[in-house]
Amino acid sequence: MAEIFRISGGNPLSGTVRISGSKNATVALIPAAILAYDGTVTIGGVPSISDVGFLADLLKELGVMVVQKADTLIIDPTHMKNAPLEHESVTKLRASYYFMGALLGKYGEVRMKMPGGCYLGPRPIDLHLKGFEALGASVDYQQGSYHISAKKLTGTNIYLDISSVGATINIMMAAVYAEGKTTINNAAKEPEIIDVATLLNKMGANIRGAGTDVITIEGVTRMYGCYHEIIPDRIEAGTFLIIAAAAASELTVENIIPLHLEALISKLKEMNVDMDVAVDQVTIRKSNGLKPVDVQTLPYPGFATDLQQLLTVLLTQANGQSRIRETIYAERFKHCVELQRMGADIVLGQGQAIINGPTVLYGDRVSATDLRCGASLVVAGLIAQGETLISKIHHIDRGYDNLDGKLQALGAKIVREDFPDAEG
Repeated sequence: MAEIFRISGGNPLSGTVRISGSKNATVALIPAAILAYDGTVTIGGVPSISDVGFLADLLKELGVMVVQKADTLIIDPTHMKNAPLEHESVTKLRASYYFMGALLGKYGEVRMKMPGGCYLGPRPIDLHLKGFEALGASVDYQQGSYHISAKKLTGTNIYLDISSVGATINIMMAAVYAEGKTTINNAAKEPEIIDVATLLNKMGANIRGAGTDVITIEGVTRMYGCYHEIIPDRIEAGTFLIIAAAAASELTVENIIPLHLEALISKLKEMNVDMDVAVDQVTIRKSNGLKPVDVQTLPYPGFATDLQQLLTVLLTQANGQSRIRETIYAERFKHCVELQRMGADIVLGQGQAIINGPTVLYGDRVSATDLRCGASLVVAGLIAQGETLISKIHHIDRGYDNLDGKLQALGAKIVREDFPDAEG
């Protein structure tokens, strides 16, 4: 038996939904907290997602005390030890690789299994490893595990061939205790990087330039506990904006930073979505005559790859032909096969999808092959005729805090239930 979502489509949503803390920031902030030597790191606004549980398991493997109270996580690394990370949680989420930078930075050595996570095509961590090597570390990979070690980490100039979020954060964490100044050129600019740098600076690090393409880190000798509140989740916010445009009579999405969603909001306006954008919320009303658009995913501040799967569903309701070109993860189109099963007219090409609309979607039995695929199928189920059954919803739980509960509060007919052969 495994859990599924059962959705009865065609029920207009209305009301207000509050966005949780950022999943992509949270999974980096938790490993960053172990860089403290003295005091506890308290993180507020932690979303209730399964990835947090996996990371807590890894903290406990390192002897770190972890206490969760509602949406607050208290992390005490006072008595931690540098143990090999071979727990199964390493293979369940990609973000476990942030322990590489944190442990290398603090102890000069890390042993851990190859990180896991959703398969979206090749996602090598060679940029992370090259960054560690530039700081003075040696990297050894044998039988599915990494051993990364350095007698001393020394600040240096690092150029990233690709502006990778993971590599930027990992190198930043490894460099906080390195001797001298480290400069990361062509750094990623995502808001989550600013959030991690903000936490590290509160702890005593000396990081400048986060949010630009050049980040400098002056090495320090000791870091301490602090309190930090996570930024709102821009991908969850974008998810609900798309849900509102697809299935709501009127819906307000609050606790968001519209600047972080500029690319999506611009595309929704281009599609003729009726919306009001305020300082920390967006209200969307039922929109008639949606227009087709072309979208190309790009690193921030471009259109987020994490939102293209969801937008695909909305584009099936637009009047005409739309095109999505994926430049980050070329294989991020598994959702299209599931949507075709529901009646979508989508033609797949190399790294792109052509969506012809409008089409009526029909409820069917579909599978969440990854986190954002699962979220896109929820959107499809909300607007489809009949009943949709979504299996493998553990992927959705990795990145969304109580998605079904929030939708139920808006009037959606969505239930979570055990189902035989739900993984089939």
